[in-house]
Amino acid sequence: MELRTKRIYDDPSPDDGYRVLVDRLWPRGVSKERAALGEWAKEVAPSDELRTWFHHEVPNWPEFERRYRAELDKNPAAAELRDSLAGHKVVTLLFSAKDEHHNQALVLADWLS
Repeated sequence: MELRTKRIYDDPSPDDGYRVLVDRLWPRGVSKERAALGEWAKEVAPSDELRTWFHHEVPNWPEFERRYRAELDKNPAAAELRDSLAGHKVVTLLFSAKDEHHNQALVLADWLS
């Protein structure tokens, strides 16, 4: 399986394969039709506490990554997602954060692989 990440605000593409939103909250201004999701896996998103702590501050990134991986290791929904995605050739994990280099989708993609 090939895992990709992409902002939910970017236009869907046939190359995206199976599209999975990995945010806990629905992104503002995006209709369900425009999102073109296969699945909304909000159960695997970082906890509210972790998300609030990180606040997309780059200096917190290494610690965010460590804490989020620990949450994923203990989260049965994350293991279920890994199993359910196995049948797809291409999976695109969608996120709403502006920073394309420091977001939970990147950590989750690495954890899933």
